[in-house]
Amino acid sequence: MTAITEINEKRIQAEDYVQAVFETVKKRNPNESEFHQVVKEVFDSLVPVFEKNPVYMEQSILERIAEPERVITFRVPWVDDQGKVQVNRGFRVQFNSAIGPYKGGLRFHPSVNASIIKFLGFEQIFKNALTGLPIGGGKGGADFDPKGKSDGEIMRFTQSFMLELSRHIGPDVDVPAGDIGVGAREIGYLFGQYKRIRGCYEAGVLTGKGIGYGGSLTRTEATGYGTVYFVQEMLKEIGLSLKGSTVVVSGSGNVSTYAIEKAAQLGAKVVACSDSDGYIYDPNGISLDTVKKLKEVERERIRDYVKEHPHAEYFEGCSGIWSIPCDIALPCATQNEIDEAAAEILVANGVKAIGEGANMPCTSGAINEFLRNTVLFGPAKAANAGGVAVSALEMAQNSSRISWTFEEVDEKLQQIMTNIYRSSVKAAEDYGYPGNLVAGANIAGFIKVADAMIAQGVI
Repeated sequence: MTAITEINEKRIQAEDYVQAVFETVKKRNPNESEFHQVVKEVFDSLVPVFEKNPVYMEQSILERIAEPERVITFRVPWVDDQGKVQVNRGFRVQFNSAIGPYKGGLRFHPSVNASIIKFLGFEQIFKNALTGLPIGGGKGGADFDPKGKSDGEIMRFTQSFMLELSRHIGPDVDVPAGDIGVGAREIGYLFGQYKRIRGCYEAGVLTGKGIGYGGSLTRTEATGYGTVYFVQEMLKEIGLSLKGSTVVVSGSGNVSTYAIEKAAQLGAKVVACSDSDGYIYDPNGISLDTVKKLKEVERERIRDYVKEHPHAEYFEGCSGIWSIPCDIALPCATQNEIDEAAAEILVANGVKAIGEGANMPCTSGAINEFLRNTVLFGPAKAANAGGVAVSALEMAQNSSRISWTFEEVDEKLQQIMTNIYRSSVKAAEDYGYPGNLVAGANIAGFIKVADAMIAQGVI
């Protein structure tokens, strides 16, 4: 057998293994398109890893890593302001604890279902591994819509939600945080209820807490800041910078707000942002003070921005935001918001870099379009890992009962994002994907978790 024939056979064996496991995943998890999408994207990039390291196949690592360690689904009854009993469904998927306690956010949104939570939890395994911190992968949430609810309704819902969730979490077991629909208010109610149930003060059980009761400075800004820091590293590689760049950011929640803030601090002009109803375009640059007032204080819609800035324009619907010419696009709203058609428009308009601030905001077709056209692309599991990284730093501060300054945490965040970028670049180069950070991030995260799983035996 020639060396080339042997290499080809190893490649075919690896491809067959990956495809066979993926078919099993689809069969075991029918009608879960979001979960299938993320598993397929990760699996395909790992073929050269199995080709070079057959021990991962021999140890059935893919079969094990694609099956959650625990899936919890529960009823959440609560009483609305009219005295009517409402019922929602809660979820927590504890996916992998090979390198640390489960860590991942809680999402409150009507779209939440098993498929979405599993897709987010699976992504979280590798994202958390990339940070270099000792945290495993998990995710949770409920099909509850906080939009339009009173503070009292949200408190009653979160307390009922925590009544069940508290059975399954703890500082050394599973540490949830916020996500879409779960901000400082919701985390506060969740923490208060957990403390009441447990009868003790376990600060490290939740992250994203208020500064006055165990939270970390920079945590609020971390995901948005981290995404921009990652894009900054990509741009440096080709001699560019954010200074003087035109940026479009989707969304107007926590991630979007602080991506806008950091991009502006680094000299960029952010000209558009959005919410679930539509988007605004401000050629003079978005006024972050107005966006924060509308979203964080008044809890109003982004359309009201034009009342204070009449030179700006508001457009119904969200997809048109990607038709605005820009140098850098930061999708920070939700999954699959940039499809192949939107990607083609961005490429035609000369976009230079994409940084995924949301979880899986670009479809597979869109990612391929960017890579085909050599657009710099920062995948979510790398680019938006800043939030969970600072969550882990919050856990560290809680464990040692100390608090770091904003500058100390921000410096650690910048270093973590730089390390994630470098490890993704190196893994991509080592396994035949030069310049492809999607594959690089998948591989770097996978190898860390897989090696830990092998070391710990068949568990």
